[in-house]
Amino acid sequence: MLSVLLNLILLSQTGQVPAAAVPVYVPERVYDTRRQAFADLESMLADIAKADVVFVGEQHDDPNTHRLEGAILDGLHRRGVSVTLSLEMFERDTQASLDTYLAGTIGEEEFLRTSRPWPRYATDYRALVETAKAHGWSVIASNVPRRFASSVAKGGLSALDGLPPTERAWVATDLQCPRDVYFDRFSETMSEHQGADKEDQRSTTERYYLSQCLKDETMAEAIAAGFERHGRKLVVHVNGAFHSDFGLGTAERVRRRLNDRRVAVVSVLPVKDLDAVAPADDDLKRADYLVYTFGESKK
Repeated sequence: MLSVLLNLILLSQTGQVPAAAVPVYVPERVYDTRRQAFADLESMLADIAKADVVFVGEQHDDPNTHRLEGAILDGLHRRGVSVTLSLEMFERDTQASLDTYLAGTIGEEEFLRTSRPWPRYATDYRALVETAKAHGWSVIASNVPRRFASSVAKGGLSALDGLPPTERAWVATDLQCPRDVYFDRFSETMSEHQGADKEDQRSTTERYYLSQCLKDETMAEAIAAGFERHGRKLVVHVNGAFHSDFGLGTAERVRRRLNDRRVAVVSVLPVKDLDAVAPADDDLKRADYLVYTFGESKK
């Protein structure tokens, strides 16, 4: 009771909430799609700890999602699992900056200046990197440099032809972009944000899909290479959910490269009412585990 009173006094004097007063619980419900039954976070952690690669698909701008990502890393560490963290949010050409920061050779200010972090890094991803640093875990900067993805979205894969060898090394060697169910889902999503000109819409969708595949293939190559380089430890890869939902995108491409390894997919889904969650139909195919948390649904 005394600590609560002291916290209230500090809040009234400074307007700041003390760290100990910030709630640590993240409202969530976990659904195991293979069993088609609700489980809990600990049961999920016990299972994914035995995988080789775990994808955590997020809605980028949901605060509770990012807190749950931290809870997943903490839970795996608590279970004695040594993790290699992989992030969509850093590009492959910034790996050296990330490595030197994790090693303590440079400070955070220099790291942020040289690594092109996402705009919401401080609130959304810093805690994940700092967790890895504290535990001595490696972190993979997995994504293709965005300028290459942008060039492909404008001009197709031929935009990569003139890259010098040092820069081509940041792009996946094996690039496959089939017109499959992933393309169908991508096209459907694109159509929700495009105008009425069907011909222009088709051309734009095809070019953007090439860029999407470029990202998927490059992240998958980085994950597979990192899995081998860092002693075949569990890789936890965080990306936008579209890259891994339904086992497609980056997840499918990792399976192609690590076909004898277990790849698990977790999808974090913000919903307005946790009590009303009832997974069915397409959602049962979305991931091995659906982690529902309180927030604005972006589906």
